[in-house]
Amino acid sequence: MRSLLALALCGSCLAHGEATFPVKVLTPETALKAAQAALAKCRAGGYQVAVAVVDRMGVVQVLLRDRFAGPHTTDMASAKAYTAASFRTNTTALAEATQPGRPQSGIRNRPGVAAVGGGMMIEAGGSLLGAIGVSGAPGGREDDQCAEAGIAAIREDIEL
Repeated sequence: MRSLLALALCGSCLAHGEATFPVKVLTPETALKAAQAALAKCRAGGYQVAVAVVDRMGVVQVLLRDRFAGPHTTDMASAKAYTAASFRTNTTALAEATQPGRPQSGIRNRPGVAAVGGGMMIEAGGSLLGAIGVSGAPGGREDDQCAEAGIAAIREDIEL
């Protein structure tokens, strides 16, 4: 009985559309452009940072570390970008939503999650294309500003 139901559901899915669907992803060149712009913004502010850009699945495409950025910044930038892509939310908002005592607080215990500012989704045309993470500025607000500069640098390129 269950296999008939599964077959019926599967057949219904195929009747309503294709078995696959296309997705948009950032090119390595576009990811690099975003990372370089974020790094430049942080440098202009006097911050030595690392910047990571991940694809829509959270896999690192580009990782840049400024010459004097701390050794922890590469891992943190990657974790922030991964977290933004994985949870489909900017990490500043996630940091607030996952404070101790809140219903989503357990998210902070997941491996690789960085619930602190500096990770932002890269979206265009209603689709998630990836995310950018910045680590090394004095705080999440400054990391966010650098990440925003990275996204702004590619906005025209990614609008679908």
